[in-house]
Amino acid sequence: MPDPALDEVADEVDEVVDVLVVGAGPTGLALAAELHAHGVRPRVVDRHQDRVHESRALALQPRTLEVLAGRGISDRLVARGNRAVRLRVHTARRTVEVPLFDIGLDDTSYPYLLFLSQAETESVLGEHLRSGGVTLERGVELVGLTQDDDGVTCRVRDGSGTDRTVRARYVVGCDGARSTVRRLTGIAFRGAAYPQHFVLADLEADVLDPGAAHVFLSGDGPLLFFPLGRPTMWRLIAMRPRGAPLPPDGVTLADLQRVVDARTGGTVGLRDPEWMTDFRLQHRGAERYRAGRVLLAGDAAHVHSPAGAQGMNTGIQDAVDLGWKLALVTQGRGVAALLDTYEAERAPVGRAVLRLTDRAFAAATSSHPLVRLARTHVAPVVLEALTHAHGTRARAFRTVAELRIRYARSPLSTSGGRSRRAPRPGDRLPDALVLVAGGTSTLHRRLHHPGFHLLLWDPDATCPPQTVRAVETRYPGVVTVHRLGPRRSGNPVQDLTGHLARRLGLPRTRPAYLLVRPDGHVAHRGDGDLRPLRRYLETWLVAAS
Repeated sequence: MPDPALDEVADEVDEVVDVLVVGAGPTGLALAAELHAHGVRPRVVDRHQDRVHESRALALQPRTLEVLAGRGISDRLVARGNRAVRLRVHTARRTVEVPLFDIGLDDTSYPYLLFLSQAETESVLGEHLRSGGVTLERGVELVGLTQDDDGVTCRVRDGSGTDRTVRARYVVGCDGARSTVRRLTGIAFRGAAYPQHFVLADLEADVLDPGAAHVFLSGDGPLLFFPLGRPTMWRLIAMRPRGAPLPPDGVTLADLQRVVDARTGGTVGLRDPEWMTDFRLQHRGAERYRAGRVLLAGDAAHVHSPAGAQGMNTGIQDAVDLGWKLALVTQGRGVAALLDTYEAERAPVGRAVLRLTDRAFAAATSSHPLVRLARTHVAPVVLEALTHAHGTRARAFRTVAELRIRYARSPLSTSGGRSRRAPRPGDRLPDALVLVAGGTSTLHRRLHHPGFHLLLWDPDATCPPQTVRAVETRYPGVVTVHRLGPRRSGNPVQDLTGHLARRLGLPRTRPAYLLVRPDGHVAHRGDGDLRPLRRYLETWLVAAS
């Protein structure tokens, strides 16, 4: 929907856009993909001349693959990635093998940790956007930003030094830990850098089994090898010995081999490095995720250690949460208050990830004698015991896989009645097999169309067709209705195995409904009476006139 306020200034600027995305890393690209899927074509700029070609972030979690699946992206990511499902933990005395994601993930189509370099992830996302006609403007830097009640006036500079003025309804900073958007907006970034120095490399390594990730534990800190497959087989991360001076000429293969020999007893040979670098890690969080019409996502809002492979995944999920809300608001199909829920939902997730990764980092790197003893002698025993503790392992895997993220306290999460069935409003919608037109599919695949999805559980197939038509007519292109029921109920979507009804907490004989958000979280649920549903939709969406 055109904005008159922007039209008034059109003659004073070089370009008028709905959303300016600053930063074309995984977060910015995912945000652009979500906006485009909902019918908004963003302008995407990045000060770097090219995307990253080295490997930074290195893994995609099941929940990230779920939220990207509806855009047709996840299958391409999976085709390029490595679904290693084992972890080998090595100490001087023993090696323990721990299965990864082998339990607790039966309600997702992606029950694995996908090892894939950031370079490959960005390549797939970029290809997806280009195929949809979205241009990525590289070598274009944001150098100025002022906002008023109606929009944001931005000054951008291209590689030739030419400045242009862009007027945007909203600006989103996806431009990393040193975010220009965050700095120009005056949002504090609180935290600090860890004192330890690390070395990182993509290379080939002899001896190691490529079907597993490898961790070598020692008193001097961790050494990790992750199987990427491309651009090289292995990503190496190692903490440098405390107090050791950094090489004056940067990282060399010989220098790196010495670090590895000290942790592996000289058993792992390194060769053919693609790139190598020294780095330090930070743990910081933005004081707020929004200032008026300027918002932050990904590393611009939170940075932390790579423990648990949470960083890039959290950023992509920030982007998806924000993307559908921005799209509905800019198109006049959602109320402006939708944007207030972004920080309410994602800031607690960012803080939780910071806490989780900070604790894991401390345990892996502490120089305290007791912690070093626990790391090298106790940890392998505990890990081996956990292979038999199915419940504990399942909960841990679901947490790391980000399937337990929920927005229970969000204003968007309400219940139409006193129902306490799971999934509750704010929870992720679990997946299950369904029967559709005589063929097998999954519930998540049925919900790939952008927008809200109303799941009407109709055991006796008695729901009047006009009920479906009334909702879809009032919110065309925003709410899609699906009639569900048991197998052979006559409904268009049928519970193939019985798992669907159990996972969704649906009564066997009575009608019920769940309203699912565009990002796959339950927004609202109720039994029978649809009046609470109508009030919910009227609160957050704008009905067709």
